[in-house]
Amino acid sequence: MDIVHEGASGRLRALPTRLVNQVALLANRATERALAETGSRRYHYALLATLDEFGPDSQAELGRRTGIDRSDMVAAVNELTDRGFVTRSPDPGDRRRNIVSLTRSGADHLRELDDRLAVAQDELLVGFSAAERANFILMLNRILERHSR
Repeated sequence: MDIVHEGASGRLRALPTRLVNQVALLANRATERALAETGSRRYHYALLATLDEFGPDSQAELGRRTGIDRSDMVAAVNELTDRGFVTRSPDPGDRRRNIVSLTRSGADHLRELDDRLAVAQDELLVGFSAAERANFILMLNRILERHSR
């Protein structure tokens, strides 16, 4: 679906569900452009950022924290392991689980992704003041928090 706003019906311009979808399309395009040359995708970033913030964790817990499906989690961890950005090792307390850890190379890659994604945020929110950006983020988080209960 093409993004059309100017000249759109007043009804369409008043539907938060439609507006969020249109903005999501813009956000996805900006993110894809930002990450294009890195070999990484959104789910790679989500895993690296989560490991950086919370430390080593099981694949199952990482899936819960990031919202990445179990089947996609295995592939994502394999890809990041192959690139040297994470390590995976058996959990000493439960050999059935794997613990995933961020490597130094992974932390360096995460910083590069952070820089690139900052550009994508600027592209998406061009013309927004710092206060407007903070308020927008607050509102989006409120929607997500209320629907996660």
